Order: sequence, then structure tokens, then C-alpha cells
Amino acid sequence: MINAVKTLGWLLCLLLALPAAARPLSVLSGNLTSSGSDTLANMMTLWAADFSRDHPDVSVQIQAGGSATAATALAAGTAQIGPMSRVMTAAETAAFQRRYGYPPLAVPVALDALVILVNQDNPLPTLRLSQLDAIFSITRSCGDARAITRWDELGLTGAWNGLALLRYGRNSASGTYGFFRQRALCGGDLLPSVNELPGSASVAQAVAASRNAIGYAGMGFHATGVRILPLTDQAGRQVMPDESTLRNGDYPLVRYLYIYINKAPDKPPAPAIAAFMDRILSPRGQGRARQGGYQPLPEPVRLRARRDIGLE
Repeated sequence: MINAVKTLGWLLCLLLALPAAARPLSVLSGNLTSSGSDTLANMMTLWAADFSRDHPDVSVQIQAGGSATAATALAAGTAQIGPMSRVMTAAETAAFQRRYGYPPLAVPVALDALVILVNQDNPLPTLRLSQLDAIFSITRSCGDARAITRWDELGLTGAWNGLALLRYGRNSASGTYGFFRQRALCGGDLLPSVNELPGSASVAQAVAASRNAIGYAGMGFHATGVRILPLTDQAGRQVMPDESTLRNGDYPLVRYLYIYINKAPDKPPAPAIAAFMDRILSPRGQGRARQGGYQPLPEPVRLRARRDIGLE
């Protein structure tokens, strides 16, 4: 009997010494609110479904108003999880820090690429980044002298001769919008004629519906009726976004997707947040990233993210 009591006491001490995310799942309860990126909305739904099966007493609510809403909600304390398809700006980080005294923790959760979509009937073989800038930008900061407004200016002939380009993109609350400006337009401004839509899925659907359309979106969003254009690099190679070109950096518009959380230095995050991030950064959770149309993190990045949260 004494030995049994000693064993039980030893197990209890061991249990209390475990990180929050490693303790029995049934002890977690309450609410988790995610507010942020539309690009990550489908992934958040997959991860939340996995999490809820093991933690039925934690209610996970997902709002996808765009990456800009993540920074605002985290700073206000109305969300505990902030998915973003870009890095927070200095102003967004400062707003959070003014309230809490430390910056939010940026956790990479998947690899994504911004892709260029054309209608499936469009025969254009490829685009250079400078041409992409000349199509979408009013400033043309990447170097092309003239704006591109018609498909024959890109070499298309026949029925495409004289046909104007119809441009689609994301709205300004989107991290995809900001990333496109910085990486594809060399920091320039978009033309006022670009039709801004609230989600990447909407962009894909609009391009599929219009023969003369072109648009940009995250790689996890594409639909029947569209085709992803390869981009021509400086060496003249046509590069498609796939697992290999994302991981080795050959595709020029690759990016990490992030979740920002409130984690004080040298302290663990709240138990429910830790458990949710533990699921996302597990091998199973990263497998969900591939299922959702993105790429899992490189293993060193995944392990470093776990250490930063305190999961290792």
C-alpha cells in the first residue's frame, strides 16, 4: 500500500512538471478566438477540427477578415490567435507592445507562395516579375518603362490582339495584398483599376469567369477554370511553385504564413494556446498544411518554432 501511494505521488509530481501542452487534454476548457488572415482560414478550420476532437471543452471561433485584423484583435485582447500571411509592421507591433510591455510572438506555421492566375483558355507561357509590375502597378518600380494594358503587348496574337487585361487582386486589409506590393511590385502602388476582392478564392473564381482576366492569390486557393503561370527568373528559367521550388527558394514569391500569439518573455503561453500551437506544429498538424494546399515547414524551422513557444 505504501509503495502504491509513493508511486501515485511520484506520478502526480511528474504530471505537474510537464509543459501545459503535454498534460492530459481533458483539463482544458474555455474559448479560443482566432482573428486574421483569409489565406489561412481553411487551414485554421482544419487545425481547429483536429484540436476540438481532443479538446471538446475548448470552443474555437475563427474570424477571417484579413491579416490587418489579427494585429488589431491581438492588441485589443479580443483574440488569442492571430493568423497572418505577412510579418507584422512596426506600427502594429508597437501597438501591441504599448499594452503588454513586450512584442507578440510570431510563429511560422506553413510555407505558401503567391501565384499568378490566368483563365484556362489563356495561352501565355510565362511572365517576368518586371512584366507583372507593369501590369498591376502605377509606379512600375521594378524597371519596365511602359505599362502593360493589353494581351498582345505580352506577345499574344489572333483573338487576343487588342484585348484589354482585366486585373484582380486582394483588398488592402489582406496580408497577400501587402506581400504582393512589396515583392512583386518592388514596393510600388497598385493601379486603381485593379479589382480588389475580399478573398483569394474570390480572385480565382473571378479569373475563371473572365477570359481576359489575370489575378494573384495564395497557392492554396485555385479553382477549375484557371491556370497558374510560371514566373521567369533572372537566369531565364520558367519556375512553377511546387514543394521543391518553395523549399529551395527558386520560386520568387514564396513566403511563410504565421500565427501571432501573446507570449510574455520567459513565460509559457496560456495552456489552451500552447496546446493549439502544439497541434499545429506536430507532424500531424504539418501534414494538414499539405492537405490544405500549402507546404509543411522545413524541419529546422518547425523545431525552432516549438522551442520559441516552450513546447520542447
